[in-house]
Amino acid sequence: MNTKFLFTIAAGLVIGTTNISAQATDCATTASIAYEHAKVKNYQAAEEPLWKVRKECPTYSVATYQFGGKLLKAKLKKATAGDKVAIAKEIITLQKERFQYFPGKTKLGDMHSDIGQTMFDNKIGTKDEQFAEFHKAYTEDKDNFKGAKKLYTYFSLFVDLHDEGKKELQEVFDLYDDITEKIEEEESAKAKTISELTEKEESGTALSSKEKKKLKNAGINLTAFSKVKAGINQKLGVRADCANLIPLYTGQFDAKKSDINWLKSAAGRMSGKECTDDPLFFKLVEALHKAEPSAKSAYYLGILALKDKKTTTALKYFNQSAELETKASDKAKVYFRIGEVLKKQGSKGKARGYYRKALKYKPSLGTAYLRIASMVASSANNCGTDVFSKRAVYWLAENYARRAGKVDPSLKSTASKTAANYKAKAPSKTDIFNNPGVTSVKIGCWIGETVRVPKL
Repeated sequence: MNTKFLFTIAAGLVIGTTNISAQATDCATTASIAYEHAKVKNYQAAEEPLWKVRKECPTYSVATYQFGGKLLKAKLKKATAGDKVAIAKEIITLQKERFQYFPGKTKLGDMHSDIGQTMFDNKIGTKDEQFAEFHKAYTEDKDNFKGAKKLYTYFSLFVDLHDEGKKELQEVFDLYDDITEKIEEEESAKAKTISELTEKEESGTALSSKEKKKLKNAGINLTAFSKVKAGINQKLGVRADCANLIPLYTGQFDAKKSDINWLKSAAGRMSGKECTDDPLFFKLVEALHKAEPSAKSAYYLGILALKDKKTTTALKYFNQSAELETKASDKAKVYFRIGEVLKKQGSKGKARGYYRKALKYKPSLGTAYLRIASMVASSANNCGTDVFSKRAVYWLAENYARRAGKVDPSLKSTASKTAANYKAKAPSKTDIFNNPGVTSVKIGCWIGETVRVPKL
């Protein structure tokens, strides 16, 4: 072969390799400059090099798209009304590019729900197109569909489409059940964190800075989910009232009376909306228990027994239901119901035991704490040995009431007022001063707990 020709090929390879190496070096240098500016939120300086990397080195690093998203969202906040749509569309384009170049580092549920929310917030596309993004995220990658606001928007769009005749009412109910379950799982996780750290604080152990931050963030997230759950219930509104449920389920009964999942859903919704006086509820329960004796059917039989004032029978069914139930939030509901029956009977110690069981399975059930607080406060005269210890019972009641507001933000106002009422009845600073050396008070009778004396 011609020596000159071989030399030309070799030179070409060297030049090509050198160009690739130079381009890689240029990408790394430009990216480093862009990322350093973006880390300190100096987006004005970061923008030009960041977009250069995005255009010329799209596969360099996922950080390009992470910082790019933050940059564009910062611009969107400051933009005038006329510029917002263009920037929002650029955010969507950037998200799609990230998926194109880094599919392994991009979660479908996160991406499509973000795109849906961006479209909704900035009035991009039709309602159907906005919904399609959320629906893809929820049906294909529900675990990574996160964020209280996005869950609300998805459900709200679904209901709007139902009102336009594009979705069936039963579909709305099905999605409501599913989203509510997802929210309650998030709430329980955050409430458990709050409950554990609050108990640690009340025991006199100081929280670390990391624990304090964890407690604060759990509270913020719990508040967000609480508001969204309330919003979803409000959006569902009269669509789930007895006036709509009874004719809907009456019309479906004959065709679906052998469908166990439908029977559970229908009986559960009628129970939740206090439609249990209608004969249809009895038919649903009877069919459910016949098709599959279960936790749900036992629970509903308990409700019917209570209506007939057969308390012993009702408790028997409720306990059966609790033993059979596998879903944590539903098990908590049954235990809470048993607690309510026992509280009404005056069995405070037993009632507290069941309220605690309910909280074990659903830590965000703040109402259970309020019930315990009420029983504790009502026993002040009976469970103390002297004036000071009797009034000290109210400190314990106050603690329980405050926990209610911490684990369930929707109860914050009620819990705060209740706690303040108990605090006013507890020993004053003068009482504490006149009992030097007393750092805690052991409370007797059914309460059997020790409460710390607050520091002056």
